[in-house]
Amino acid sequence: MVNFLIKKFIKNYDDTDNPIVRKHYGMLSSFTGIICNIILFAIKYAAGTLSHSISIISDAFNNLSDCASCLVTLLGYKLASKPADRDHPFGHGRMEYLTTLTIAVIVILVGAELLKNSVLKIIYPADIKFSIAALLTLVFSICVKLWMAFFNNGLGKKINSGVLTATAKDSKSDVIATSATVLALIISPFTDLPADGIMGIVVSMFILKSGYDIVKDTIDELLGKPADPKIVNKIKEYVLKNNNIIGVHDLVIHNYGPGNMIGSCHVEVRSDENFVAVHDIVDRIEREIHNDLNILMTIHMDPIAVDDAITNEMKELICNIIFKIDPKLSIHDFRVVHGETHTNLIFDLVVPYECKYDDDELKQMIDESLEKEERNYYTVIVFDRNYNE
Repeated sequence: MVNFLIKKFIKNYDDTDNPIVRKHYGMLSSFTGIICNIILFAIKYAAGTLSHSISIISDAFNNLSDCASCLVTLLGYKLASKPADRDHPFGHGRMEYLTTLTIAVIVILVGAELLKNSVLKIIYPADIKFSIAALLTLVFSICVKLWMAFFNNGLGKKINSGVLTATAKDSKSDVIATSATVLALIISPFTDLPADGIMGIVVSMFILKSGYDIVKDTIDELLGKPADPKIVNKIKEYVLKNNNIIGVHDLVIHNYGPGNMIGSCHVEVRSDENFVAVHDIVDRIEREIHNDLNILMTIHMDPIAVDDAITNEMKELICNIIFKIDPKLSIHDFRVVHGETHTNLIFDLVVPYECKYDDDELKQMIDESLEKEERNYYTVIVFDRNYNE
């Protein structure tokens, strides 16, 4: 069913990195959601009014708020599809993340309102009129929301969209909320407890937790998080399959919205290589990554003295020193610069985030270990982090 609707209403549906195609996916999700939620609101509101159930009525207004979420989704994808301009040279793709955050806020507000009404229902309980019609209405609602969750989750996976994944989570929350309402409706005739209010509180807690999870995931995207390990490994494969390149480091990927990534890295090449030829290889790698992974890549070359005995000896010495300090430490861009009075050992030290020493302490420990060698070594260290862990 999902694939049928995609093929029916979306042109070039496989080009999921295209902002226009992504907008059409968002439109399909939004219009489908609006139609389904308006129908569910009307049916639930009628059923809740007839049965005097605050949880059914609250559930109905939850569906109405879902219509607002669909409109926000529609607006978000429209804004995200706008091309880059002078004020936004990297495009508007991050509008999808802001849209997801807006939906999360709506979910939290719905949960808070339901919590308030449920508490009032416990303080001022009212009888619930059980009816087969109300029960069937809620069961029908569960079936529709299950389909909507499946539908939006399928769309979200298809285009790797946090917005549609959040919409699917919202539908799953509705399924649990309505299931709890059904349970309250069934057990209310057999107990004096305010089952309607109690189940409403349980449901509101679940909705609030769902909203919090969406907020957290979206804020991680906005603040910046490590790139997908699959993408990182794929880039390294493209780079290291060339025999002229010895190693790769300082790989950084910036995410400016789904399908809009910009990356950079440093590659190590032999210092005695033909740099014009190697530069041509690097250009080809950048094009391959852009064509295959849709990542605008900039690659910097670092010349490395591979066959110099002194350089290799000093590098091994430094590696042994840092391994004793912390086995997770590593170095790259190692160079030896000889002077009349001393020798500079220049390198980048990659420090894991969980390292218990700060940069000054690490440099002091390395320098103290070098002093024991009784040679005039000075370290010039650039402290680095692995941005893809």
